[in-house]
Amino acid sequence: MFILAFVIAYLIGSISFSYLITKKIKKVDIREFGSGNAGATNTLRVLGVGPAVTVLLLDVLKGVVAVLFAMVLNLDSWAVAATGLFAILGHNFPVFYGFKGGKGVATTIGAFVMLMYSPALAAGVFAIILIILTRYVSLGSLIFIIFTPIFSLYVGDNPLSYTYIGLIIALLAIWQHRTNIKRLIRGEENRLGKKTKDI
Repeated sequence: MFILAFVIAYLIGSISFSYLITKKIKKVDIREFGSGNAGATNTLRVLGVGPAVTVLLLDVLKGVVAVLFAMVLNLDSWAVAATGLFAILGHNFPVFYGFKGGKGVATTIGAFVMLMYSPALAAGVFAIILIILTRYVSLGSLIFIIFTPIFSLYVGDNPLSYTYIGLIIALLAIWQHRTNIKRLIRGEENRLGKKTKDI
């Protein structure tokens, strides 16, 4: 049964709402503009606030639905957490779009809220403050994803399996953001609010 949950979670994650919404509005592939990333932040740069918020909420929902599905199936804690990981893998490497997707932040938010609500809330507040102060979405995103499983060791009553899978998700996020990390170190990372060229 857990294999079915993993497959469904991956397929749910593979639905790229930023791609679909940009195709609907502008008839173009969002991956060819801005950062080339199929996610909410690039949607903000390319299309503006409304579409970006829509993409953000839908991408978060992917993580929520995937984990909730595993919980309804009454899978063990390892399988439930891994289902969230598979939804994120689907977002990052979508089978429907040539395995070129986003970086999984919004879908990770959805999965972490379902798995580790209190740690995710604490890390989220920290990340939001950091984004407001620096306007670096990538930095805030990484802080959220890395700190949530760490906080889960001290906040709330979460299975260790959630923490371990959360750390794997954090390593995946670091890899997905490797170019952002390099730009942050060089002081060249794009700040929130920077527009891309018109399309």
